[in-house]
Amino acid sequence: MTTPDSMTVFDRALVRRRRDRAVPAFAEHAFLFEEVAERLVDRLEDVARPFPTVLDLGAHDGVMGRTLRGRKGVETLVACDLAPGFARRAGPLAVAADEEFLPFVPETFDLVVSNLSLHWVNDLPGALVQVRQALKPDGFFCAAMLGGETLLELRRCLYEAEMEVAGGVSPRVSPFAEIRDVGGLMQRAGFALPVVDSDVITVTYSDAFRLMRDLRGMGETNAVLARRKVPATRALLFDAARRYAERYAEPDGRIEATFQILYLAGWSPHESQQQPLKPGCGEVPLGEALKGSAEKLQ
Repeated sequence: MTTPDSMTVFDRALVRRRRDRAVPAFAEHAFLFEEVAERLVDRLEDVARPFPTVLDLGAHDGVMGRTLRGRKGVETLVACDLAPGFARRAGPLAVAADEEFLPFVPETFDLVVSNLSLHWVNDLPGALVQVRQALKPDGFFCAAMLGGETLLELRRCLYEAEMEVAGGVSPRVSPFAEIRDVGGLMQRAGFALPVVDSDVITVTYSDAFRLMRDLRGMGETNAVLARRKVPATRALLFDAARRYAERYAEPDGRIEATFQILYLAGWSPHESQQQPLKPGCGEVPLGEALKGSAEKLQ
């Protein structure tokens, strides 16, 4: 199910296979998911209400559920992941399902959380609509996904190396959403009081190969449909690693990798929520307000 303005960018079957491949050793590479789970729960602590029934969307091995355990009045948590292997590990109540085809009846959950999964969705507008429909009235959605500045260093080095070694380029790092686009999608999906913001997590590695191994261990390697279907050559990877070290090494020799995290929050509409004023309902005419401001500046 794709909306007219969505595109098929990712090979979802490949995303699923790579997540399943990552299951056995995921805990060794899950530091980013653990950190972002804590940040999401910190944001939830600012919401002064409990959430008895929760959906963990894109649960991986259940890291978000473990972080939520015993907090925010959670009584029932359902884990959902694209990969059957992760779903089996995520918790006693778990389902393997695609974020683009949620198998839940409307108005089921008080809270939907999603920790670093939605950036792999082709039909993000449709997925957000389904999330909103799965929420009870006045239910809350809180999510984190990778943003457009993620892995900018690796992206640049692979691009330059491929131009040098192969004489042309192909997508080597998956594209990520921009914050301005996600804000618009939240509004169009029907969320009330939507908020989107971002921060950056910088991780250091001994070399680019360690970064690439971590991405593989996370199940986060390139799954773009338009990718070159043959593996990258040793010459290309070594050239990219050399450029990475030359351009981004710190004084101690370690390299930096940028992960931009976009945070999405919004409510399922309910009549009790604050509503924007209708045009023309202001007590002071706009002309008078602007006139007063002009007089103060003189």
